[in-house]
Amino acid sequence: MRAAIARSDGDTLAYLRAVVALCSSRLLLPVVASGDETDHPDPDRHAELAAVTLNDGDQTYLVAFTGYDSLRAWRADARPVPCLLDELSATVEPAGAHRLLIDPAGPIPFVVGEDVVAMLADGHSLVEFDDGRFGWARADDPTIGV
Repeated sequence: MRAAIARSDGDTLAYLRAVVALCSSRLLLPVVASGDETDHPDPDRHAELAAVTLNDGDQTYLVAFTGYDSLRAWRADARPVPCLLDELSATVEPAGAHRLLIDPAGPIPFVVGEDVVAMLADGHSLVEFDDGRFGWARADDPTIGV
């Protein structure tokens, strides 16, 4: 998966192949404690775990990682939640984001754009056919495998 991401820089075909690889890979969604800003013990306070988003001024990204090593290098206090790409994509909009940013601290950051996120969130996976074409497929499609 990381090798596919590494080859994707500036190349549309390689980008699509990276998305195909991500569709069948486990990723890590970082969650961090939020809502607990007091400095003293309070038995009534409740901390919550929240997904992490980043904003670059133009876009807001939900953050995910290809491995525990890249997550720890980015933020050691984040807790990993294993997810599939479609699950992460379905979390983008509720988290207030528009895109998915994978491995923001490296080894190679990878952005899954809004249109792709929307298709993935709707239950589609990107597949590459033997002839090199790409298409969207749904696991619940009864015509798959026919």
